[in-house]
Amino acid sequence: MKRSHSWSKLLAASAVVVLLAATASAQSYKLESSSTPPPQDLAAGIRDTLSADALHVTGPNGPLCDIWLRKSIPAAATPDTSLGVNFGQIPQGALVGAIKFDAPGADYRGQPIKPGVYTLRFMLQPVDGNHQGVSPYRDYFLTVPAALDSSPADVTTTNLVNLSKKASGTGHPSVWSLVPADNAPATLPAIAHQEDGDLWVVYFQASLAKPTKMGLVVVGKAQEPE
Repeated sequence: MKRSHSWSKLLAASAVVVLLAATASAQSYKLESSSTPPPQDLAAGIRDTLSADALHVTGPNGPLCDIWLRKSIPAAATPDTSLGVNFGQIPQGALVGAIKFDAPGADYRGQPIKPGVYTLRFMLQPVDGNHQGVSPYRDYFLTVPAALDSSPADVTTTNLVNLSKKASGTGHPSVWSLVPADNAPATLPAIAHQEDGDLWVVYFQASLAKPTKMGLVVVGKAQEPE
C-alpha cells in the first residue's frame, strides 16, 4: 500500500511539472507592434519601401527580433499555383521586408544566424530530392545581410541563394518557413505556438494586391524526415 501511495504522489507531481512546463511554453514568446523606423543599416532605397511599424518579438531571454514588412509587395506576372505553394502571387526574389535579430537565432534548418540586420526575400523551395520531407509547404523567406542588399528590385534565384549563404555562414541559404494562416489568431499581428513541430509563428497581414494573411516561423526547425 505504501508503494502504491508513493507512485500516486509521484504521478501527481509529474502531472504538475508537465502542466507548469506547458504553461511556461505558452508564455515564452510575445509580440507587440510599435512605431519604429527601419534600421539605418538598410540601404536608403530599401528603407523607403518598408513600413514604419515594427513587429517586436520577445522571448524568455528578452528581445529576439524586429520585423518590418514592405508597404506594398509586388505581384508575380504569373502566380505559381503548384502543389505546396501558398503564396505564389509573390515573385521569386522579391523584397518582402527586413528583420533585425537582437540575439543569436536559428533558421528553419537549425542553422545559426548572428545578431544584426537582414533583408527578407521570397523564394520557393526547389522540387528535388534534397528537400523532401522538410516541410509540406514550399514558401520561404531568405535572409540577406543588409550590407549586401542595396536595391528593392527583385533578385535572381541564383544570386539570392548565394547572398543568403552569407547570412547562414554555411553552404545553404538562411531559410525561414512561411505557413498559411488557417490557425492564426483572430486579431493580427500576433504570435502563436504551433504544437506540431513545436514552432512559434508570427502571423501578419501582407500588403499584396489582395491583403493576405501569412505566418512566419521565427522559432523552431524542421523535423528530421523519418
